[in-house]
Amino acid sequence: MNEFAADRIPHAVAEPETQWEGYGFNTRQVRAGEAPEGAAVPPIALSAAYTLDSYQNGFDRFTGADPTQFYSRSANPTNAVAEKRIAALEGGIGALVVASGQAAVNTTVLTLASHGERILSTASIYSGTKYLFERTLKRCGVGVDYVWDPNDEAEWDAAITPETRAIFTETLPNPKNDVTDLTLVSRVAKRHGLPLIVDNTIASPYLIRPIEHGADIVIHSGTKFLGGHGAALSGVIVDAGTFDWAGAERHYAQLVDPLVPGATPYVESAGRAAFITAARLTIMNDTGPALSPFNGFLLQQGMETLSLRMEQHLSSSQEIACWLDAHPLVESVDYAGLPSHPQHEIAARLYGGRSGSVFSFTVRGGEAAAELVIDNLRVFRRMTNIGDTRSLVLHPATTTHVSLTAEENARLGITGGLIRLSVGIETTADLIADLEQALAAARDALGL
Repeated sequence: MNEFAADRIPHAVAEPETQWEGYGFNTRQVRAGEAPEGAAVPPIALSAAYTLDSYQNGFDRFTGADPTQFYSRSANPTNAVAEKRIAALEGGIGALVVASGQAAVNTTVLTLASHGERILSTASIYSGTKYLFERTLKRCGVGVDYVWDPNDEAEWDAAITPETRAIFTETLPNPKNDVTDLTLVSRVAKRHGLPLIVDNTIASPYLIRPIEHGADIVIHSGTKFLGGHGAALSGVIVDAGTFDWAGAERHYAQLVDPLVPGATPYVESAGRAAFITAARLTIMNDTGPALSPFNGFLLQQGMETLSLRMEQHLSSSQEIACWLDAHPLVESVDYAGLPSHPQHEIAARLYGGRSGSVFSFTVRGGEAAAELVIDNLRVFRRMTNIGDTRSLVLHPATTTHVSLTAEENARLGITGGLIRLSVGIETTADLIADLEQALAAARDALGL
């Protein structure tokens, strides 16, 4: 018998919290999605398939009536932790993780648009998304139109056609940091009865939550800031549950038509979660961009420190942008947090004046100077990724944008002297010192 038993006061043991709505951001990024019992760190579930409860249960799971996983191509317990966590951080009703950010864009668009239909996008977007739109999706019969001045509502109105099925934009486009006014774009989308898709990769839900500004669907390359360490590819789709698919003027076949004869349409079986359910059980299941549970584990682990990393990313970026803006060898800095930037008002209103940590600057001396700066950097790494804990540098004109025409790059402001930075979480003074010596090397070599 326990010798202290006589001194104990009878009481009930509190049940662990499982519903994290209303808790702070830091609490949600650590706790949302975890199991209330068992291992403190969610385990990696290595199973391709899962037991069906009965004959009827097989039909229910395959048609979406029962959301329980049946095959890891469409759902996995480890990945479900990451899905619940990012949905909690973005304020959505559900999420789907996929193999990469590109897979997230592709899955989202193909869930909404079929052959002969179109997507309307801001022109300044990630080059990989642009290639997806103009090469692969075009071959599938899904077209894209662009708005070049996203602040001109008349241009938006003129570009929307009966075939348009969604509006696509990014919060902080890469590499020009030309921030999107989500309030304006959301107003356009609602006026035309269109769902608004927002890529929030660079801002992350720590800086802005697009659903709070009218977005219906939010996507991420989880490879970047959400994962944070450049260790694993992943993509994320978050459903706000706000769009009325059944009542929409345009027809969204994947959501409102039965998947198979005898099945209930997703707008009926899944209700507000119709989009994310359709994305999971049709495009995701059919095309197969499943996220490995190893990568799902790394994604949910990365999200636990998102706010801590973002604070360092953001503070360093602001300091570096200001330093570059005053440097005599720098022609311009594309950082909307600077008061001189043409979109500073939007950055101040929506992003608190901190426009992320991926931005560009243009050096005097054009491409020759840019090459010398890049090749003389010793702390910044020459890599194509962004959102890493390490600071990275790239020359867009000869890498990410090399397949675009000269006319397109000129219109987007991609010049030979443009250098893109992804500012990591190293000591800020060390990053500035590295830029300073690299700029000095270019100045001395070219006699600028």
